[in-house]
Amino acid sequence: MSDERKRPFPPDAWPENRDIQVSPKLVAVGLGLFVIAIAVWSSIFTVPAESQGVVLRFGKFHTIESSGLHFKLPFGIDRVELVKVRRQLKMEFGFSTSGSTNRWQSTNRQEQEDEKAMVTGDLNAALVEWVIQYRIEDPEDYLFNVRHAPETLRDASESVMRTVVGDRTVDEVITIGRQDIEVNALLGLQELVQAYEMGIKIDQVQLKDVNPPRDVQASFNEVNQAQQEREPAINVANGEYNKIIPRAKGEAAQGIRAAEGYATKRINEAQGDVAAFTAVLAEYIKAPEVTKRRLYLETLGDVLPRVKQKIILDKNASGVLPLLNLGGGSLLQGGR
Repeated sequence: MSDERKRPFPPDAWPENRDIQVSPKLVAVGLGLFVIAIAVWSSIFTVPAESQGVVLRFGKFHTIESSGLHFKLPFGIDRVELVKVRRQLKMEFGFSTSGSTNRWQSTNRQEQEDEKAMVTGDLNAALVEWVIQYRIEDPEDYLFNVRHAPETLRDASESVMRTVVGDRTVDEVITIGRQDIEVNALLGLQELVQAYEMGIKIDQVQLKDVNPPRDVQASFNEVNQAQQEREPAINVANGEYNKIIPRAKGEAAQGIRAAEGYATKRINEAQGDVAAFTAVLAEYIKAPEVTKRRLYLETLGDVLPRVKQKIILDKNASGVLPLLNLGGGSLLQGGR
């Protein structure tokens, strides 16, 4: 069988031997549809719920769009920067937390060592780790007033913290002054970002680990342990003081009141004796003999009942009989 009989159509009808002609109109329509698709795709953008979209027209600020679906000029005429204004962000200094999504949240290990190494006001060294929490209040200021706002914020925070720590002793930084440092650092950093018009609000500055340098950390731990042991000793001493001193004061007050009562009693008795003596003197002046006898008899009435043995002698008697029982009871014998 010949080649001509095998072919279903003549050689000049084969496709490889024919010129393929594309209609210019068809090409124009295809290009137009492609351009329209690109224009539609590049003119639609979505702003997430926690963000605001800053629209830049030819690189210059144009407008701010809230969350949702929006349109812009295509082909790169309008460009959108998404700024997370409804999310609290944080930066860590001297350490890092794994799993962070913000690349400005922390630095590498070498920079962390440099960040936390500080000098206190008494020329001692301390390792200070801290965290700041902040929000973006004004996206326009955040993007355009300061170049690289996150980096500037890190530098400003480190500067403020070094200033605050440098005004205090190492004991204050490590122990009792932590809250005061946090408050002053928060106020100082907020004033600084407001002066720079960064569009940022600082919510919190919180100290994390504050330690002495590793070479002297053992000595500082001993000092802290001694201070912790000092507190119970002071409490025990205060308890003893509160128990003994009030009791001693009460006994002293009781003694003073007893002495005052005794003094009052003695004064009253003396005044009564004076009054009685004055009365007797007045009577004596009026009748001396009668007063003498009365006083004599009253004195005998007070003295004789106290005498166990009584011997009554005549004034002319020269002695006592030998048979007188001096060891017995009453000697008023023979007088009956």
